[in-house]
Amino acid sequence: MGSEAIILTSALLLWFAGFFILARIRMSGRVAPPTGSAPSLSVIIPARNEEHNLPVLLRSISAQSVRPQEVIVVDDASTDRTAEVARSLGATVISSQPLPAGWRGKTWACQQGANTAHANILLFADADTWFETGGLERILAHNNPGALSVGPYHAVRLPYEHLSVFFNLIMTAATVPGRLFGQMLLVSRANYQRVGGHEAVKGRILENFHLSERFREEGIPLHSLTGKGMLAFRMYPNGLSELVEGWIKGFASGAGQTEKPMLLLIVAWLTGMMLPLGLLPFSAAASLLYLLYAAQLAVMFRHVGAFRWYTALFYPVPLIFFFVVFAVSVLRSGRRVTWKGRAIHAD
Repeated sequence: MGSEAIILTSALLLWFAGFFILARIRMSGRVAPPTGSAPSLSVIIPARNEEHNLPVLLRSISAQSVRPQEVIVVDDASTDRTAEVARSLGATVISSQPLPAGWRGKTWACQQGANTAHANILLFADADTWFETGGLERILAHNNPGALSVGPYHAVRLPYEHLSVFFNLIMTAATVPGRLFGQMLLVSRANYQRVGGHEAVKGRILENFHLSERFREEGIPLHSLTGKGMLAFRMYPNGLSELVEGWIKGFASGAGQTEKPMLLLIVAWLTGMMLPLGLLPFSAAASLLYLLYAAQLAVMFRHVGAFRWYTALFYPVPLIFFFVVFAVSVLRSGRRVTWKGRAIHAD
């Protein structure tokens, strides 16, 4: 067997491996809304300079047929109109106390919100997310004795945002069904306190991965879902530099927390889709394999965000971008990075 045949055979076998990844990211939360009374629910939103994002989230909460007992916005030393906007839309605003040594801004804000909340069920949501019509009801229908996390569906509006597609895809595959997404957590107050709350992961950028371990250690079941039809977000809407810095901040650490079999499967699959590229456009078989990968990706991309067909067709562009940013993230792991005006050490 010649070298070209070996390359193409390997690429085909690894293409089949991609269906194991597809099976994970298809886990969705589309169920009938609950018909009973709504639980006692506090929504807690950590917010730092989120005056533009908060109206979308807060109005989406107000539009739900199930209303929380309270919506708490923890203003994390914002320099814009975050607090004013939140109050004007009916939220209870807490001004964060100065950041103690050893804490991250988000974990400190979440802990303060939890300490203030009155309800039996706590829902933590990032300020750049929003609930789809009926989304909160569907999320509550999945409420269980453990902890529930929903990965937001990516609303894509500008061309550069398509560069996030492999980050979104891999993040979802590495999280569903048994780890927590960083953007949303639904948990009872009792279980939250049992794992030590956000104080237990106070110094972590990717607090969701480390909280997952705390829940496991305490024997509390975890369940996560892809959020299409329930929860959405728009990642890094302020330009390419924000997108790059955002992914550099913690993606390498997240890969390090991924279960080793799944990590190896993802790496192998990504390698497989690169193999036909060196033989294009001279090999008909390589061209066919390229199209097979593009078709597979088009199906996957629909589950994680509103990515266009051409994102899959020209997948080498976002894939190379992924490799470059991931490499920079690895190199900067443990070093100082800047996020929302704060200098932090990457996990």
